[in-house]
Amino acid sequence: MDHIPSKNLELAKKLNVAAWIVTAVVLTLVGMMRRVKIELPEGMDMSFLPPFHATLNAWAAVALLVALYFIKRKNVIAHQRAIYMAVGLSVLFLLSYVAYHFTTPETLFGDLNHDGVLSAEELAEAGSSRVIYLIILLSHIFLAAISLPFILFTFIRAYTGQIEKHRKMARWVYPMWLYVTITGPIAYLMLMPYYA
Repeated sequence: MDHIPSKNLELAKKLNVAAWIVTAVVLTLVGMMRRVKIELPEGMDMSFLPPFHATLNAWAAVALLVALYFIKRKNVIAHQRAIYMAVGLSVLFLLSYVAYHFTTPETLFGDLNHDGVLSAEELAEAGSSRVIYLIILLSHIFLAAISLPFILFTFIRAYTGQIEKHRKMARWVYPMWLYVTITGPIAYLMLMPYYA
């Protein structure tokens, strides 16, 4: 059982409230980004961002695997550094992803002519690969939304010295986070042929 100083418990309570606020803001923005579009200045193009997002996610996955490697070897400092890297990459991804989707029309899997509508011919052409893509994408989105507050809580437990609680949460939060970071680049690679 962890013996946590009361000041750390107070800090944890404040950080937990902040984690819920961050989660609410992020989920609200993600919910709005496909309905609200902000017009970019003439000549400004955000098409470079999807491969950047995939790269950030891929590097976050690598950082998570490195963090696991180090904690299995009881190297807590290296583990912490790798987790900080994964968190930083994930935050950068999230900011960039939201900015992209607020400013750029959605790309649809199978939309060969880039008109934003899937014709019967395009659906037939996409075939079962569209179903596979949607399963990967929807599981990615669902687990990203569900895991966000718990990633933050797991981080807070470690940051405030609640190591046993951190370990218990990390056992089930870590695989979800890793899945999200891996499926993001896979979804991008599958969608890549349909970007205008």
